[in-house]
Amino acid sequence: MINDAATRMLSSEQAEALREDGWQAADLHVHTLFSSDVIPVSSLRPVRLFQKAREKSMNFVTFTDHDTMAAYHSVSPGLEGLVRGVEIKIKDMECVGHTIHINVYELDDCQFQELENIAMQGELHSFLDFLKSERLPFVYNHPLWFEAGEKPNLAVIPDLIKLFPVLEYNMHRIRRKNEIIMELARRYEKGLIASTDTHSGMIGHAYTLSRGNDFKEFYNNICQRNSYIVVKDLTKQYLIQEMNAWLDMMSRQDMILKNKKICTGMKYLDKFITIMSSQRFRDFPRMYGAALAGVYKATNSGLPAALYIRRECSSAFEMEKILGSNGGEFVSI
Repeated sequence: MINDAATRMLSSEQAEALREDGWQAADLHVHTLFSSDVIPVSSLRPVRLFQKAREKSMNFVTFTDHDTMAAYHSVSPGLEGLVRGVEIKIKDMECVGHTIHINVYELDDCQFQELENIAMQGELHSFLDFLKSERLPFVYNHPLWFEAGEKPNLAVIPDLIKLFPVLEYNMHRIRRKNEIIMELARRYEKGLIASTDTHSGMIGHAYTLSRGNDFKEFYNNICQRNSYIVVKDLTKQYLIQEMNAWLDMMSRQDMILKNKKICTGMKYLDKFITIMSSQRFRDFPRMYGAALAGVYKATNSGLPAALYIRRECSSAFEMEKILGSNGGEFVSI
């Protein structure tokens, strides 16, 4: 068992040495164009992402779209290393008070439908009871990220964490929030994964290392904390890169939103995507090109990214005051 949170983090070079010794790798939180908040470009088709994951030497590949398993209807079920997965959100107002997201793996369509039905009723304990009765692997995703417009009940998070075997270190969170998650995983003796939660095809930039001849064994070793993580955090420079990736997808000719509501976390970028996705606006290419160039310029100035990171750091400080009071202060790793 690997107890110290810091020792669970590896560099890419250290991870490569373990992989040569038979350790398996997986990015366990990936979105395809079937997610409701992903720009539907061809590079985000499941088959393309599977190929990209294999090029990144991921041994297990999963797609965890929001409340849909449509991705698995577009790929061969016999693909080596493919693990059926989904991200399901549930809002239990009585026990929690805000929406939480849960990744579930190795489930079939019937199990997925039953989980969706329970989630719609907002019964978290029934949801978890079903997962355990069906022996389905599951993860508490980004515990310190919350739906827009919701007021999180931070005080309940430690109790929530006790209900889950594994927590997520998320590439789209700032380092301080991820450090808090690592400390909570240590405090409550929980497994830990690192994942990208990518909505733009950046699969495998963060991942988990574990032993296992199959996914069940791989996951069980994570639960027992016999695993390592290779991490990446949200920084100003990375956020600029991510925003440029969104804009690049916006400019592609194969992009058709079809009533999708895109949520990047950046309000100005979300509004721009909504406006620019209009076919009526695309019918005026000069105006479209000028607007796109203007947003590229604003993005690469770094100001929107800096403001977003500042806001995240401020919220992390507030979270730390509440969560740190329950079991001691957090220590930077």
